[in-house]
Amino acid sequence: MAKEIPNLVASERTGTGKGAARQARRAGLVPGVVFGGEAEPLAINLPFNVLLKTLKAGRFKSTLWNLQVEGHEDVRVVCRDVQRDVVKDLPTHVDFMRLKRTSKVALFIPVEFINEEDAPGIKKGGVLTVVRPEVELVVTAGDIPEKLVVDLAGRNVGDVIHISDITLPEGSKPTIDRDFVIANVSAPSGLKSSENEDEGEAEEVAAEE
Repeated sequence: MAKEIPNLVASERTGTGKGAARQARRAGLVPGVVFGGEAEPLAINLPFNVLLKTLKAGRFKSTLWNLQVEGHEDVRVVCRDVQRDVVKDLPTHVDFMRLKRTSKVALFIPVEFINEEDAPGIKKGGVLTVVRPEVELVVTAGDIPEKLVVDLAGRNVGDVIHISDITLPEGSKPTIDRDFVIANVSAPSGLKSSENEDEGEAEEVAAEE
């Protein structure tokens, strides 16, 4: 199942240059431009409050957006740059690049863990420690996975789950070129403390001998 692509609504900006951009900002808008693909660059305006909220939510530059501009067909875009005021650190201009369905793009995909009830290590009181709740993948724009699934069935205390343990969507690959850790099943804190105490007593006995 493909991940639902979020909408980003903008309006076409009449006029270009610094004058039109200043006018947009006075009206509570952030000017931007859409470029790339086979179409001409399109000057747009985005509502300041909406853009600021979206930026604060994170992952703005690594999200594939469905850009909606009245009078134009919807187009898939990624943000290539956000210019900010040097004093207030607020957005003043945004650049977007158009993507085809076959284009490759790096996006963060969430990881979902299933079948915890079938994991012996967790039944014994082990704790699932998630190292990466999301993974950055290079994916095809027309086939973005909704999530990556990790099956915990049969996992015991001490088991470590690597990216190689996950079946990735066809045509996608991690941006990190190594077999990194996604999660692990660690021992309960009480058991860890007991083991540490046992080790400490063993060392004391050895020292006395």
